[in-house]
Amino acid sequence: MELYDAMRTTPATRAFTDEPVDDTVLYRMLENARFAPNGGNRQGWRVIILRDQAIRTRIRELYQLGWREYAEHVRRGLVPFAPREHGRWPGPAIDLAAAREIPAPNDFGDNLEHVPALLLIVAELGALATVDNGLDRQSIIGGGSIYPFCHNLLLAARNEGLGGVLTSVLMREEPAVRELLGIPDGFAVAGLMALGHPQKVITKLRRDPVEQFTVLDRFDGPTFEKWGVGGG
Repeated sequence: MELYDAMRTTPATRAFTDEPVDDTVLYRMLENARFAPNGGNRQGWRVIILRDQAIRTRIRELYQLGWREYAEHVRRGLVPFAPREHGRWPGPAIDLAAAREIPAPNDFGDNLEHVPALLLIVAELGALATVDNGLDRQSIIGGGSIYPFCHNLLLAARNEGLGGVLTSVLMREEPAVRELLGIPDGFAVAGLMALGHPQKVITKLRRDPVEQFTVLDRFDGPTFEKWGVGGG
């Protein structure tokens, strides 16, 4: 696909047909996604392709627990686990133990073990130049060396006529996931990616216009518009 077309037509796809993803296609996607930019070219990502049905079922069970916590935040009108106090996370905004007991039906999560291709993305923490460590706010920089690779995979999926989604919900059960898959210390779960042939191909996405998030020189600066500041 033409690059801009792919960028504008790559949604979060969570519903797939039963058609499998060919290994040749999956390898080709990984072969091209690996050229993503990353700090120091240390390429701190690892990919675990999940095929064993028992493992997939357990991953689904762990995902459902995290989803229940997520869903309870949403029911209460909260952004799940957001650092809501001036960029700091003060602790749970809800009773997490209670939330985990409340069923939260979700077509995607409840059928996770049946996704045609399921990839766990793992980050080598010691390879990430996390230069915002020590600031008095939530750290975010480390992901910049991992998530471009993940997005490359989603763009590659679009190019191959596939769909996909990167979900972070499974991180709520990272200790159990690490034990299940033999992930050693020093590595963290960065995301779970589901891939397959989409049941419905979405070709039009809605996003905020450039003018809504881009300004000049200062946070409160003038809006950057299509034909220049102020439309001139």
